[in-house]
Amino acid sequence: MKLPPPSSAKRRLLLLTLASISLLAIAPWIGPPPGKGNPDWIFWKLRLPRALAAALAGAGLSAAGMGFQALFRNPLATPFTLGVASGASLGAALYYKFGIAFSLLFLSGTTIAALAGALLSVLIVYKIANLQKSFGTQTLLLAGVAISLFFSSLILFAQFLSSFTSSVQILHWLMGGLDVLGYKPVLTLAVFVLPFLALLLLRSRELDLMTTGEDLAQSRGVNVARAKKLLFFVNSAMVGGIVSIAGPIGFVGLIGPHLARLLISPSHRFLAPASMLLGASLLIACDTLARTLIAPAELPVGILTALLGGPFFLWLLVGRKGFH
Repeated sequence: MKLPPPSSAKRRLLLLTLASISLLAIAPWIGPPPGKGNPDWIFWKLRLPRALAAALAGAGLSAAGMGFQALFRNPLATPFTLGVASGASLGAALYYKFGIAFSLLFLSGTTIAALAGALLSVLIVYKIANLQKSFGTQTLLLAGVAISLFFSSLILFAQFLSSFTSSVQILHWLMGGLDVLGYKPVLTLAVFVLPFLALLLLRSRELDLMTTGEDLAQSRGVNVARAKKLLFFVNSAMVGGIVSIAGPIGFVGLIGPHLARLLISPSHRFLAPASMLLGASLLIACDTLARTLIAPAELPVGILTALLGGPFFLWLLVGRKGFH
């Protein structure tokens, strides 16, 4: 793909930034009137935290998708490729299955269980991939897919053995959602997302070189083995944190980076911030629709992202012309 002039990419990125900030400012005001509820409480404790959580989760998932696509040099890689989401989902499913209610510091029991499952998945995939001295991406990818499928089957098994109430709780969590209350979940997301986003922004040159091939990246001074491990752990930690709060919200990490390549630039200097902004905007828009389409009832936001992401994935699969 021909790179646009830097001045053009900067201008587009500035417009995208302004549009994303505007959407974040407008989204909490959209929706049916609160009825007999306190309008101020609903705005400050429900809608605004929810919009902020959507922005953080969307930015993190989209950035993770960009990172995994650079790591695997595969435009169809997603944040859930390595089984982190399946591991987190298994942890949450077991938490609901056994009905153990607990919390630690500012983290709920569901979040802690999901984080434990995500960590287990990461460690298993890492140990398998590390059997090769070169930390091969092919082994990493295959191990991630295998672990993801295995954990998905364990989730179904846990759901089958659960009571009706627990089974419904598991199903609802697996749909993904941002029904947060207050700012504690937002702060938790910020801890998991913001440091890793900053790290990915600082590594834009390495990401560019990784997409051209490991040999060329090595010849340009990139420590390929270290860069691959860094991408693996940074993206996995960020995705695990997001999924532990919001559940497995799919396709944001696929749509965001590709729209950023089409609209802004394939150069990671611009692609990284553009992916974050587009992912944040996409999830804010989807979550706003989820809570307003059938109000006062609410759709899980994961359903809407899947409805958008399925056709988009097929379009990439059929129409793509290589990795750009």
